[in-house]
Amino acid sequence: MAHKIFLYNFFILPFLFSCCNSIESPNDVAISLSLEDVSSTESWITLTTTNLQLPTTITLKQNNQTKTTINLVKADTLLYIDSLLPNATYTFQAISNQYQVSSNQLQITTLDTTSHNFTWQTWTFGEHSSSVLYDVAIIDENNIWAIGEIYKNDTLGQPDPNAYNAAHWDGTNWELKRIYFPTVCGSTSLTPYPAKAIFAFNDGQIWISSTGDKIAILMEGNQLNQFCLPPSVSMSINKIWGSSSNDLYVVGSSGNIAWYNGSQWTKIESGTELHLYDIYGDYSEMDVTYEILVTAANRSVSSEKEILKISNTTTVTPLVTDGIPYSIREIWFKAGKKYYVCGAGLFSKNNIETNESWKELTVNNVYHWSIDGNELNDIVICGAFGELLHYNGVSWRSYSEMPGGSLLISTKIKDDLVVTVGIENPRAFIAIGRR
Repeated sequence: MAHKIFLYNFFILPFLFSCCNSIESPNDVAISLSLEDVSSTESWITLTTTNLQLPTTITLKQNNQTKTTINLVKADTLLYIDSLLPNATYTFQAISNQYQVSSNQLQITTLDTTSHNFTWQTWTFGEHSSSVLYDVAIIDENNIWAIGEIYKNDTLGQPDPNAYNAAHWDGTNWELKRIYFPTVCGSTSLTPYPAKAIFAFNDGQIWISSTGDKIAILMEGNQLNQFCLPPSVSMSINKIWGSSSNDLYVVGSSGNIAWYNGSQWTKIESGTELHLYDIYGDYSEMDVTYEILVTAANRSVSSEKEILKISNTTTVTPLVTDGIPYSIREIWFKAGKKYYVCGAGLFSKNNIETNESWKELTVNNVYHWSIDGNELNDIVICGAFGELLHYNGVSWRSYSEMPGGSLLISTKIKDDLVVTVGIENPRAFIAIGRR
């Protein structure tokens, strides 16, 4: 039967060609353009075709001038367009000369640049030993948590060996707090061990890990629970990320990944024994799911590095790291659009799935510990020697004049607020920037 259909199509096509100049009737074919996203200098446009025989050639016009010619091989194609100007309006249209059909005229406006003008306020904490803050979470401008280890003296002026492991900002003051973890897994005794990672979920839960395998859960500033990871997924936790408190991942030393579904933990095989330093996810409108990426390296030991993609909850796939010569630390991205990875350098890529090499961005020569963003025109990175930078969509601005912070370990940006934490040896350091 398949053979007969093939013969039917074979004989009918010459007849169609002899009757008209186009392969399909103009009423049966269509091209459409829809906007996926924009930055200050780039746009992502989906080109969709209906009843066009592929492959075919499409001409893309920008402001009525030919921008490029596309050899189209898929009915749905994401177009990447760069070299645009900030806060500018452009009109795009796709045309098939073969089918004599044109798409809708798509008008887009690029994002304006964001302001570099932050006003900074800084604090240091600690009275003995070496205090440091490792991570930070911004809930809003009056609710910020920084975690690590801060050593104070007791009421008699003597060094207190039990560190404060959190600092909370209420909009006016920082209050030092102790978050308690199980002293030993399986026991009822609690100890405020140094804290390493923090993540705030939309339901109000805040998860904080120790520098080991212990986790505490807070809600509205109150500690609800504390527990150890099950032995099957035990690790020294480095980062926490999740779409919700019932769908989250922790990553840590020696390639360990664990997933929590709200009731049980599952070990995920990463395929590497490198330390996993960061995990980040962003919702993909095209794929209707979260894109989740993990960075792996052995900082200060070797230049080995990996970028891993978690899909279908537990499937891990290594991605291309060509173009990145040294160690990496953290990653931030807009799913399917633009990817940034930092560490011994700062690198970007437009399509994480291709074999295209990462492009190094020239910003400075320090080791970058952390990266975060509001949008593609509003990104911050921090790192060694107190370096903190902001990207406004076109240019990077350094705030090296900001006092304090010999090493900045983590930074977050939310709306017009930037918070960065680290160490001003031997004290813990916090800076808040307001725009």
